[in-house]
Amino acid sequence: MSPKRNRSRLEEILHRLEQEYPDRSSMLVYENPFQLTAAVALSAQTTDAAVNRATVELFRRWPDALSLSQAEPVEVEDVIHSLGFFRQKAKNLIGASRLIMENFDGEIPRDMEHLTSLPGIGRKSANVIRAHLWNLPGIIVDTHFGRVCRRLGLTESKDPTKLEREISALLPEEDHIVFSMTANRHGRKYCKSRKPECPDCPLEDICPKYGVA
Repeated sequence: MSPKRNRSRLEEILHRLEQEYPDRSSMLVYENPFQLTAAVALSAQTTDAAVNRATVELFRRWPDALSLSQAEPVEVEDVIHSLGFFRQKAKNLIGASRLIMENFDGEIPRDMEHLTSLPGIGRKSANVIRAHLWNLPGIIVDTHFGRVCRRLGLTESKDPTKLEREISALLPEEDHIVFSMTANRHGRKYCKSRKPECPDCPLEDICPKYGVA
């Protein structure tokens, strides 16, 4: 499908998704920029609900970069043990906290290059942080988002960087966050991986993959 045709379809898709998902706030629970950054780093290959359960105790004991930078790895591991890859994630959290203190005066950097220099923070995570903290544009490519975009025929790519670039080219920057968040929610609610709920989907009449898991 031509880029022009994809842009036209995407306008209609975005309009419908905006109506379906008026709440575009983060599903992660946090009280400050550092806590969002830590929660996003922990969310890799696990659910937001699981992260929120683990961060209650994590943020009670280490509520900021300074305190977590001084934490003992084994203690952090114990608190986040319920999450996958907890040893590596504990190492990343402590390492990121130390870099935040040493390189950024205890503040979360806004720049993409600086954010992705932190252990455990890739482009997807950086775009989440930039979107929710500062409303900065960026396409947030996770498994839900990618699946929805491919099924809607907006891309065929499974490479996150290429997919981000392709969707960015179809949307004005002011729509990046809205589409990222609503497409993510759509993947969770209707366009599920194993059993999509196509008959109830608000996009069923314009989806080329209708009925195909």
